Amino acid sequence: MTERLDVAVLQRRLAEFAAARDWEQYHTPKNLAAALSVEASELVEIFQWLTPEQSARVMDDPDTAPRVADEVADVLAYLLQFCEVLGIDVLAALAAKIERNERRFPVPEGP
Repeated sequence: MTERLDVAVLQRRLAEFAAARDWEQYHTPKNLAAALSVEASELVEIFQWLTPEQSARVMDDPDTAPRVADEVADVLAYLLQFCEVLGIDVLAALAAKIERNERRFPVPEGP
């Protein structure tokens, strides 16, 4: 039976992984924010010299697609760990941000 994939489960797995290796001591907000930035930069690097058309088809390339997926996973892993350390409910934070943006940027009314 596979474990249900949700944010809490993934955060627990990441915490258990780090604890088993005694890495929690390094998982400070500063270090996790820096690691998140590095991983996001590695994702950007894949797209750096692609045209807009090439970037839209990047997942069609069997050599590049797994690299993109791995970097996305790294970014998400560090973001989830960062939120766990600071006690941020990532889904609640996202929902609140979307609501603020909907109020800030209303849909233009038609003519």
